[in-house]
Amino acid sequence: MFPVRPVETLHLSDRDTMTRKRSKPRKVLVIDIGGSHVKCLVTGQRRHRKFDSGAKLSPQEMVDGVFKLTKGWKFDVISMGYPGVVIDNAPVSEPHNLGTGWVGFDYQSAFGYPVRIINDAAMQAFGAYDGGKMLFLGLGTGLGSALIVNGIVEAMELGHLPCGHGHTYEHYLGDKGRKRMGNKKWRRKVEEVVEGFRRALLPEYIVLGGGNAEKLKNLAPLTRRGTNADAFKGGFRLWERNDPMLERFEA
Repeated sequence: MFPVRPVETLHLSDRDTMTRKRSKPRKVLVIDIGGSHVKCLVTGQRRHRKFDSGAKLSPQEMVDGVFKLTKGWKFDVISMGYPGVVIDNAPVSEPHNLGTGWVGFDYQSAFGYPVRIINDAAMQAFGAYDGGKMLFLGLGTGLGSALIVNGIVEAMELGHLPCGHGHTYEHYLGDKGRKRMGNKKWRRKVEEVVEGFRRALLPEYIVLGGGNAEKLKNLAPLTRRGTNADAFKGGFRLWERNDPMLERFEA
C-alpha cells in the first residue's frame, strides 16, 4: 500500500490476499506509532508491547524505545505505521501529535533492518479490510482515515478538513475534543460526521478503529468497530503479500 502521487495506494488482489512468498518466512516487527503510545508486535507473539509517546517524541527516541521494548524478540524486517502523510516509503509531513524531525530521518539506517513505512490509519484499514469499498476512521488521539475501493487502499487526511467555526474534524472527533465535549456530545458528533462521510464517499461499510471507538455505544447500520489487532495484521500483510505494487519495496 505504498503511495502513488499524491496519496498512498496499494492494490490488493483477491487471489493474493493472504499468500506468502515461496521463500523462507520473514519474522516481521510491526510498529504502530500513535499520539499516546508506540505499540509493537512481532511474528509469533500473542501480546503486543507498548511505551508512551507524546508531544515531544522524536524519531530517534522512538527507535531507541522500540529496541528497548523489543529486547529478546528476533525479527528480519519492519513495518511501521506513521501518523502522517507517507510518499515513496518516507514521511513527507511532520506528525501533529508528536515531536519534530520525522521528515528526512533515515529509519532503515537507524533500525538496521529493511523498513516499510505506511500511514498508520492505512495500516489499520489494510488489516480490517474484507473486500468491496470500505471507509476506515481511526478515533484516537487524532482522526485517521483511509479508503479502500476494490482492493485499492488510499490513505486520506479527512481529519484535517475544515469543519466549521475555523476548526477541523479532528478538533471535534480527536481525544481532546472528546474530553472537551464529554462522551455524550462527542458520540453525537461522531454519528453526525460518520453519516456525512458515508453520504459523500458512499462506502459499502465503515470500520471505526482507534482506542476511542470502544467508547461508542450505538453504531449505524453497515458500521462496525475495528479490533486492536487490525494495525498489526495490516503490518504483517505488508510483507506477506506477493503483489506487483509491493515489488519496489523489496529488500
